[in-house]
Amino acid sequence: MTTPTAHARSDEDREAAQVLRAHGYDVPDIQALALDQRAFAIRVTDRDLPLAPGAHLRSRCVDLGAGSFTNVHTLTLDLEAVRAEVHSRTDTFHLPELVSGSVLAAMSGSFAFISDDPAYQPAEPCLDFCCRDGTVISAPTVGKPALLVRDGHPVIEPLPARGTLTLDGRPYRWVGSKEPAMPPGPAAPLVVYGAANCEIRYRDHPRTGFLRHVDRSSNVTPRSDSVVDYVVADDPERGLRVSQIRPRGGSDLFSGSFILRSDRPVTDVALGAPVEITEIASHEASALESGISLGPSVADAANGHTAAYDASLGKSPFHDARHARTLIALHDGRLILQILDGAPHTDTFRGATPRETAELCAVDGLDPHHVYHLDGGATSKIAYRHAGTARVVGSMHYLRWPTTAEEPFRWQGLEGRTLHSAIILKPRTGKAHP
Repeated sequence: MTTPTAHARSDEDREAAQVLRAHGYDVPDIQALALDQRAFAIRVTDRDLPLAPGAHLRSRCVDLGAGSFTNVHTLTLDLEAVRAEVHSRTDTFHLPELVSGSVLAAMSGSFAFISDDPAYQPAEPCLDFCCRDGTVISAPTVGKPALLVRDGHPVIEPLPARGTLTLDGRPYRWVGSKEPAMPPGPAAPLVVYGAANCEIRYRDHPRTGFLRHVDRSSNVTPRSDSVVDYVVADDPERGLRVSQIRPRGGSDLFSGSFILRSDRPVTDVALGAPVEITEIASHEASALESGISLGPSVADAANGHTAAYDASLGKSPFHDARHARTLIALHDGRLILQILDGAPHTDTFRGATPRETAELCAVDGLDPHHVYHLDGGATSKIAYRHAGTARVVGSMHYLRWPTTAEEPFRWQGLEGRTLHSAIILKPRTGKAHP
């Protein structure tokens, strides 16, 4: 007997298959896409689409040898005509939702925490550094490249994990927990822990192949009789505040925006004390509009120099295997955002290796040492406005995974996965292209 739930699932699958066919993908069985995505191995036609003065989107197919290929989607922005912003928030959104009003395009980005356990997620999902609406919400645990934005002008540069902050109005130095240990002493800095200290684990699953999760009992700061942890959480009305004080450590890494560790109790600090990151390396935090940590440069990934990108990412996208890539570069006054598209469960359309990525960048006239991974890339999209409609390229294979044994897969190739951060592009005139 067919249940109402099964009828609803069947109707949704039929509607999804119709939409896919309209986009050129012949997918007879939506539920089979979890393990077979060969229908998405279609070469795009070369095109160059102007979006607005100073902004255009080019799509092309690149052969990788032995029948393999990737579709390359490149968004090029003249920064004299277009301003960039990092859009970030703790609740989730879908990328096409951002392409409205003055926004002419958006690209999903940043290494945000991803787990398949909806009941256990970090308070601050961005890894490592995040500056949101002029406030540093997440301090880095280790030095990495970062995208920093001032007055709509982006820069990309190394961001050492050290700086200054105020705790209850008094100044302190801080350093990331993955940086070399500092000697104890009266002027020892506070040590920053956060969601980037977590370790993604994998377990087998009969329908999806695997599930990503974090062991709660071990997802805590190291315990020590001589330390005190100050968990810092973001209060929407009052800003960053001390929400927990834990002598001897053992703080849940997902319990706040970040955690400050001291080698001794900090005098007179109580629950609710305000916290403000005032400087990161040589950058005054008050001068930043927004920013996020980036992945390694394309050259570093090709050469295996990815030590800063560890267990918090789960299975590394930087190993010598074909993988979809999401890239960002600044070159000759232009911001370049690029997807090397691919679907993992195909024979010929899986993305590009780190070495192939470096070669493609060089062919495009970009120095691989100055092109960076914006995020892992497997589910990345570019959303853009054309003829008054929001459209997308990239990761059309995306499925929302079930959270229960009865729930079906849902195709969300147009919406994409739910996001916490993205890069949005606006004309400096404030008017989007019609």
